Parts: sequence; C-alpha cells; structure tokens
Amino acid sequence: MKKVFFTALALGVSICTPASAQENIVLRFEDSRKIDYPGEVALGTGKGQPKEEWFRESGSLQVRNVESATLTPFLPPAGARTGAAVIVAPGGAFLGLAIEEEGYRVARWLTDHGIAAFVLKYRLLPTPADPATFRKEVSDMRTGKGPASFRPPAETPPEALADGQAAIRYVRAHAAQFGVDPDRVGMMGFSAGAMTTMSVALANAPDARPAFIAPIYGRQDAVTVPANPPPLFVALATNDPLFWKGGTGLIDSWGKAGGKVEFHLYQNGAHGFGLGAAGTTTVDWMNGFRRWLEVNGLLVSKN
Repeated sequence: MKKVFFTALALGVSICTPASAQENIVLRFEDSRKIDYPGEVALGTGKGQPKEEWFRESGSLQVRNVESATLTPFLPPAGARTGAAVIVAPGGAFLGLAIEEEGYRVARWLTDHGIAAFVLKYRLLPTPADPATFRKEVSDMRTGKGPASFRPPAETPPEALADGQAAIRYVRAHAAQFGVDPDRVGMMGFSAGAMTTMSVALANAPDARPAFIAPIYGRQDAVTVPANPPPLFVALATNDPLFWKGGTGLIDSWGKAGGKVEFHLYQNGAHGFGLGAAGTTTVDWMNGFRRWLEVNGLLVSKN
C-alpha cells in the first residue's frame, strides 16, 4: 500500500530528488481528527510538542507534533490468542507518523491472526505548528520549489528510543491483563519506526529487550550486536531509494553474532509498502512474518 506523505520516502526523497522528477506531484491534505480506539494508554515518558495535529493526506490518517507517547492495544479474542505480542512503530522520518497504514492496519492484521498488537505513538521532532505553513513547506519541498524548515534526523531521537523501551516494559508488566506471554513481546517498525525498533534492540536494556524484532524497510548498515541478540526479521524492496544500496551489513553483523536472521528482499515495492504494494510480491510479507514466528516457537496457543 503506497502512501504519499509521511513515510521516509515522502520526506527523505523529497529532499534528495531533483525538481524535474517531482513536477507532477499533487498533495491532498484534509483536516481530520484522532480515532479514539478503546484502551489507549499514556506511557508517561515526558512531554513532546505543545499541540499535535491529526490530518489526512491522500486519504491516509497521519499525526505530527505528538504531545505525548501512547500505546493502543488491539487484542485477539480469548479463544484465538497465541500469546505473542508485537509493539508496532509506524514510520514518518521522525517528523510525523503514518499511523493508519503502518500502525492501525498492521495491528488489525496481527490481531486477525491471533497476535496481540500495540500501536506506539511515539514523540517526534517539531514541525511548524501552523497547519497552513506546514502544508506549504511540504508541498514546496516535494515539488522542488524550496526547502522546508525541518529535516529528518540522522539517528533515532532519544525520545523515540525512550518511548519504544517504555512500550516493551508496559506490555510486559501488564501481560496477564492483555493475555500475552511476557517472554514473547517483540517489536516491529517501519522506516523511522524500523530505526526505533533497532535502537531499542541495540540498547539492550534488560527490562526492555524485545523477544524478537522486525525492522521493515529500514537501514541495512552494519551494527554492533549485543550478546544473545533477539531473532531478526527484515523485509525490503530492491527499488527502495532510501535503504537498499546493495549492502547487507545488518544481516551480516547479526548472523556473525549468532543471531537468527530471516531476510526478505523483494524485487519491487519501493519504500513504504506497508502491508504490501499491489502488483508486487510484498503483499505476502506479513504471512511470511507470521510463519517465521511460528517456526521459531513464538506462536504457542494460550487460550
């Protein structure tokens, strides 16, 4: 599922792509409001921006200038539970969150397959408070008419890392309430959310170490892997303009450290394919992820 705005493709490629390649881009912003799913939890990790904005771009719900980190649970029926849980971190270049395409829709898929999901709304870098200013800057940047006053950071901001760790801790502490196994709480992230997921795993805090991780269309650079690394599932397309440069540093370093690795490299899909881009084999990646959890013993019936 392609998104037009708040993936790193929309923001990162905007900065790097010549104007001549962007002349036909049309951005369609609409005012919107937050969807109040039941059970949303405030993580209490500190203040973010003064006022967050919820809106739609090309029909997809987005949020920026997050005020505070929250976690929204999506739980399977008691008779369908596997006991596994996944923290879902949407992407958006740490400037916004594609919370519908890379959050709620992903969570509903997981829940439909017996896996508890928790959508993480994590704190971000600031963007212009005035919606009109923000939208104009994004439009100008995407069409090559001028720069924006904001840029994606090079690394995971400390606030996002803290929010990711808090999410792991919260689900583990309330595992009985959610019907999950505290030893099978993992994390999945998309683009910037993939960076956050990796940062949480690499920080290796004893009480916030995910049981497994799935960075989806994230960086592939080599990393210093902690001892006894969690199982790693990676999905990426060869025509991803941001994170596929032909290197497998992440995969290599994880394997050399003795970690379990599953790597899916798709012929097409670009960046930001979410649950899968129509007409490509990325539409099957979530089924592959579930099967991977199963063969690693992470899906055990817990009714």
